[in-house]
Amino acid sequence: MGPLSLSRTVSILGSTGSVGVSTLDLLSVAGPAVQIRALTGGRNAALLAEQALAWRPQVAVIADPAAAPELRDRLSGTGIAVEAGEAAVAAAAAMPADWVMSAIVGFAGLAPTLAAVDAGAVVALANKESLVCAGPALLRRARMSGGAVIPVDSEHSAIFQALDPQHAASVARLVLTASGGPFRTWSAERMAAATPEEAVAHPNWDMGRKISVDSATMMNKGLEMIEAAFLFGVEADRIEVVVHPESILHSLVEYADGSSLAQLGPPDMRTPIAVAFAWPDRIAWPAPRLDLGQLGRLTFEPPDPARFPALGLARQALRAGGPAPGLLNAANEVAVEAFLDRRIGYLDIAAIVSETLDKAGSEQLGDDMPDHNSPDDILEQARRVDRAGRRLAAVAVEARRARGAA
Repeated sequence: MGPLSLSRTVSILGSTGSVGVSTLDLLSVAGPAVQIRALTGGRNAALLAEQALAWRPQVAVIADPAAAPELRDRLSGTGIAVEAGEAAVAAAAAMPADWVMSAIVGFAGLAPTLAAVDAGAVVALANKESLVCAGPALLRRARMSGGAVIPVDSEHSAIFQALDPQHAASVARLVLTASGGPFRTWSAERMAAATPEEAVAHPNWDMGRKISVDSATMMNKGLEMIEAAFLFGVEADRIEVVVHPESILHSLVEYADGSSLAQLGPPDMRTPIAVAFAWPDRIAWPAPRLDLGQLGRLTFEPPDPARFPALGLARQALRAGGPAPGLLNAANEVAVEAFLDRRIGYLDIAAIVSETLDKAGSEQLGDDMPDHNSPDDILEQARRVDRAGRRLAAVAVEARRARGAA
């Protein structure tokens, strides 16, 4: 199969992050006919300008207004429009496009993802927080707009490829694989002294700092459990996690008759991006090939709940429903940022999330959004939950810092 003959208009939200860079790399080597509508970045004006000069989008948007002067200077005279700020990112996401990559990390990705979904685009979703914080409502908006949400996380892409919609009622369970991160064999004492540099040194994947810390705590897998429940309509008790250090088998679907269908491949994000881009077709590109003979063996083990308490917290939030997943995500973002800033220790991350969930019971946060709610209503409800989670988590962070200084 050669390059896709169908031309497509494309926007990439978070083009300067690892997934965004991989997306542009895939498009350059696969050779499909694409016209870039919008590229958005966080604060890396130099890289965003380089990408814009290469791909000539209609607009380049930098989320951090402080970086806007540099971006404008670098793109002066090119005819490429330059915008800045979160509202401008959401506006770019709403521009008419056939396919939108949503790869902005964290809760900040929800508003632009909602905008892209509501515009009726096929949204390739690499921002798991959008589904964690507003999953059912976001997916309803996608159905109402005539668009689609295609997962890009390697685990959800694997399930997407292996799950036959005609036999969805026969699914016994979904099994998400996890590398185990850099601390898979560390003792509790050693993890207590872990540094941010050690936490972001992922053994298999090239990811940003926040996502790498989530991999180390396995909160990323907890968030992925919630995401899978919403994406595939499977309750918490039928979603399991297994540690697979080689990151070759990306997840599997077990059916009621005992058959298990898995998707395998080298750990390269361009493969699930290619699946999402070409859906429902396939696109050829010079992908790395899987040589099972050279690999020799694949290993699996159950996750250690004592070493990875974040998994249990995520399952607790999924079972509780309502605002609990959003609270979990908000608290984790605050705690990870505090750890990366060296204000708390590594083991404090899960403890702060747990404290936030415990203390949030008295908050009046509402419940799931009904079918008719607008994107603005969905976003405001999600923001209300996010603010509460961040406030409670910030209090927990300061309390732990105070105890440490005493």
